[in-house]
This record gives sequence, structure tokens and C-alpha cells, in this order.
Amino acid sequence: MADDDPDQLVVSKTLLEAMGHEVVVAETPSEALRELERSAPGLFVMDLRFPNAAGQPDSREGMALIRRIREAGYRLPVVVLSGWPADLYGEPEEAMVSRIMVKPVGIPELLETIAELTSASAPSRNLP
Repeated sequence: MADDDPDQLVVSKTLLEAMGHEVVVAETPSEALRELERSAPGLFVMDLRFPNAAGQPDSREGMALIRRIREAGYRLPVVVLSGWPADLYGEPEEAMVSRIMVKPVGIPELLETIAELTSASAPSRNLP
């Protein structure tokens, strides 16, 4: 799970782990990519806006993360949780994600989405 809000990460991690899920968190896109490499999860949940070089929330940072995930060969489901989903609609990266959910997302709805996407998911990465 990747989000630049540490409080959101703590709450989500705690609730999802209480429901039996293993959760790895990251606060930056680069940290998220490192964690993907290390843990090979079955699903990736992310925010769309991360701070840009000027420190401003920027959806282009999240879209770049989506592209990097796919360019690295990861085929796992990607769920975007965002308060600004319109930033992604109509962009090429929209087709690279499995689900876009508008924040705030209730835990029951998130759990249902996780169950749906992981029950049908393929291996998380194409290996040579």
C-alpha cells in the first residue's frame, strides 16, 4: 500500500491486518517500487497524488508510479484510492489499473475489492 499520508497508512494497515491480510506500506513512489521488488504482493493499493519535486501534491507522480509498475513487468492488480479520480480518467494509465475508488473508501468496500481482485489474480510478475 502506497500513500504519502502516514496516518492513513497506519489505519489502513491495522484494519487490513486485523482482517487477515499481510500489508507492506510505502510513503513514496520510489519506496513503493522497492517494496514491490522485495515482497512481490498479490495486489497493490495506492494513492494517486504524491508530492512532486516542489513538495506539492501531484497526480502525475502517481501516474508515473503506475507506468513504472507496468514497465517493470508487474501484472498484479493495482487499485487506486483517490480523492481526485478525475485526474486519472481518460489518461493512458487508467487502462493500467484494475480499479479506481474514490476516497474516502470504507473498509468493507475495500475488503470486497481486495477479495474480488485477488481471487482472480495471476502471478504477480512475469519472470524471464
